[in-house]
Amino acid sequence: MEKIKVIVRKEWAEVFKNKMVIFTVAFLPLIMTAIPLIILFSTREIGMGGDLGTDVGQMVSSGLCLQDLNNSECFQVYLVSQFMMLFMLIPLAIPITIAAYSIVGEKNARSLEPLLATPITTFELLVGKSLAAVIPAIIATYGSFIVFISGVSLLIKSKAVLMAFMDFRWLVAIFIVGPLMAVLAVNLSLMVSSRVNDPRAAEQISMILIVPVLGLFFGQMAGLFILNKQVITIIAIILVAIDILVVYLAIRIFDREAILTRWR
Repeated sequence: MEKIKVIVRKEWAEVFKNKMVIFTVAFLPLIMTAIPLIILFSTREIGMGGDLGTDVGQMVSSGLCLQDLNNSECFQVYLVSQFMMLFMLIPLAIPITIAAYSIVGEKNARSLEPLLATPITTFELLVGKSLAAVIPAIIATYGSFIVFISGVSLLIKSKAVLMAFMDFRWLVAIFIVGPLMAVLAVNLSLMVSSRVNDPRAAEQISMILIVPVLGLFFGQMAGLFILNKQVITIIAIILVAIDILVVYLAIRIFDREAILTRWR
């Protein structure tokens, strides 16, 4: 465990020297949090009264709203919920940026060979590098959600609307699906960065992971499906299985001898 802690501290000391990493960790969560809050602020009067029509209320409440929300409040929850997937981009983009520089950065800094020559195991090395990327992503995701909820409580007087953003669907998405996506992103990025020689190429290839999330975002915006609690639960279960497989493959693919030979 002590070796893993050393790797984590070492990774943070190295990667946070990179301006792109600092920008992604610091500003991306702010942007992703600001967008739904701005939308909520611009529609805050909708939840204070009025009615948008029975058809709209019934359509929205079918998968997203609590029973004690009226049509106008339900529409407001539905509108902001479209941007829930933005919070899912945070635990993807941050660890990808960190992990993409992990192995390749070691090579460019000429510190990979001494590191691999130490008695640390491949498992300990990859766990340390994974945690170094996952922990900032989880902290940023949780912090963004806390800021979002705080903003909702200040902008909206309706307690029912506030509670709608803290229901099972949102909590599973933020506190379970988010970390699972971070683990997936990190290990795929480590697999890519162990096979390429350019940090930018590693990051660009790893960014392919964002495409499915964007697909979910635009699919929900287009009305193709609704990310209700059943869908979120299924996504969480699938991610658990995928994460186990990807972690196993990352350890198997990481060939210490081949990496040293190829990069000399």
